[in-house]
Amino acid sequence: MHLRGIKSYLFFQLLSGCILVTLSLTYIIWLTQSLGFVELIINKGLSLNIWFKLTFLLLPSFLIIICPISLFLTIVFYYNKMINDRELIVAKAAGVSDWEISIPAIMLGLILTISCLILTLFISPHSIKSFKELQWSIKSDASHIILKEGTFNQIGKGLTVYVEEHLKEGGLGGILVHDKRDKVKSITFMAEAGKIVENEGKPKVILIRGNRQELSRGGGDLSILYFDEYLLDIGLNKFNVGKRFTDNRERPTSELFNTLDKNKYKNKQVREMRVEGHQRFTNPILNLTLALIGLVFILKGGFNKKGQIINISLAILTTIIIEGTYLASSNLATSKISLIPLLYLVTLLPIIISILIIRSKRNFLY
Repeated sequence: MHLRGIKSYLFFQLLSGCILVTLSLTYIIWLTQSLGFVELIINKGLSLNIWFKLTFLLLPSFLIIICPISLFLTIVFYYNKMINDRELIVAKAAGVSDWEISIPAIMLGLILTISCLILTLFISPHSIKSFKELQWSIKSDASHIILKEGTFNQIGKGLTVYVEEHLKEGGLGGILVHDKRDKVKSITFMAEAGKIVENEGKPKVILIRGNRQELSRGGGDLSILYFDEYLLDIGLNKFNVGKRFTDNRERPTSELFNTLDKNKYKNKQVREMRVEGHQRFTNPILNLTLALIGLVFILKGGFNKKGQIINISLAILTTIIIEGTYLASSNLATSKISLIPLLYLVTLLPIIISILIIRSKRNFLY
């Protein structure tokens, strides 16, 4: 097979393998994370549609972490498979250099680096912002917090509220309220729709198009009042969730570097924003970094079984060290902004060293 054909074949093998591993890891992480939101359905009566939207908004941030790991695992697996099938030995015997064999993996690493750069700079901040806003709207929406859909909600002593369904924008549909708080009489409200609003610092229910049935407990006298709107105090304390905190991960990239207004940002916040900004540029580079680490330990090691096991173990250990050092550098840079160059050093230095090793004609490992 022609060298170009070999490269194309290997590239598409790596691409398909990387997609499969990425989808598998993404599904596992998504499933694990999404279970944390199940309580929103159980305790706050949220629909499955909102639950899916919440969990899927986190996918871009998952992919940024998953892609370098997926690429590393794919490269180690396929190049090791080539050794076991003796394809790599035949290629080297035919005069194909380690660098030429590495090109498909490096190309895929560059593609993922650019893709993750787009994710970190544009898509992920927008999705995290949408996630935070949706999460906040759920948290601040008293109708979801106080009233569960399709359930008789016991609110305090003597007050029961039934809501048939939650409508858009915090609306309620099909409301039944039974009020026995007054010892002399019991009152039942039925309304087509309604909404919880804050009135005088307390959550109250506006009932729309319904009736009020008042029954005295002693004589059994019944009076009915029909209304278009009725404001009902459900006897809860002041409802206040506070002000939403803006996460640096949801800020536009331009804002992270525009921190000259000392009145707007504190020193610690400036450091955190700057580090987040530089992470958006350096994190995607890990795709290429880990790809080259995998190539070095597979191609520059011995082709015997013992050597393969040792080299794969060393490749995994080196990857863990690089990821750990990158995380530590981020934390250090948050404390001292002058250490931000460490983020670039940790990601770029292994790339340079790996390229030099791959292009050399010597084997440095087992």
